[in-house]
Amino acid sequence: MEINRIGVVGAGQMGNGIAHVMAVAGYDVLLNDINAEALDAAVARIDKNIARQVSKGALSPEEHSKAMARITTTVDLPELGQADLIIEAATEREDVKHKIFETLLPHLADHTILTSNTSSISITRLAAATDRPERFMGFHFMNPVPIMQLVELIRGIATDQETYEACLGVVNKLNKTAASAEDFPAFIVNRILMPMINEAVYTLYEGVGSVHSIDQSLKLGANHPMGPLELADFIGLDTCLAIMNVLHDGLADTKYRPCPLLTKYVEAGWHGRKVGRGFYDYSGDVPVPTR
Repeated sequence: MEINRIGVVGAGQMGNGIAHVMAVAGYDVLLNDINAEALDAAVARIDKNIARQVSKGALSPEEHSKAMARITTTVDLPELGQADLIIEAATEREDVKHKIFETLLPHLADHTILTSNTSSISITRLAAATDRPERFMGFHFMNPVPIMQLVELIRGIATDQETYEACLGVVNKLNKTAASAEDFPAFIVNRILMPMINEAVYTLYEGVGSVHSIDQSLKLGANHPMGPLELADFIGLDTCLAIMNVLHDGLADTKYRPCPLLTKYVEAGWHGRKVGRGFYDYSGDVPVPTR
């Protein structure tokens, strides 16, 4: 099937990034959020980020203006119903995602493909609560969306080949690379990445190293561009904890038990960069370790 119009649910960090790359690639994008101010902020951020691409010579001023003209916004979720493809990019909570799809269902066109940007939740389970499990799949972008080249495509047990091929075509049009993943907890990237981050938090928790020494060790000793605790702050500690809980619950293996210190930081509201404090304090010019 041909995909021209794309609905994006959620105007946060992931949602605005997805809207950005879709508009630049030539798709008409309808961006939804329950908060009108969040939508305004998302459009402003997209405009700023595309302007940065223009300044680097990656896009022309004309491409900038055309991309922005392709983006419209709405606080009315049912308006997305006639899109060819809908990408849900709301918070990583299964109950919230179910509510979004439940609200959309009566308004969907027969051909509409539903997808979720979830980083860990069962695609099969999300799909089963809709009227189109064969036209439902995981469409997991990496953060930051405009920069990262990988997209995980996750088929639920009922996802048909036509749906997969349609989503693969979108990934190719974005000039990104698709990795096909089976529907098991956290898929590929986070199945490997999150236990590493969790182990780094355990290393801090047990006093093996400080925040600085742990991050420096992985950057200089393993050639990682960011240390694991710095990366956790960038992702969001609440998101990291949610994914670890999905792994722990879904695979029933104690090796996926979230570190108590990670839980404590989330309970304190220290969710990382987005709130100005996590394993680092971002209130000054230079991030300072909080432990």
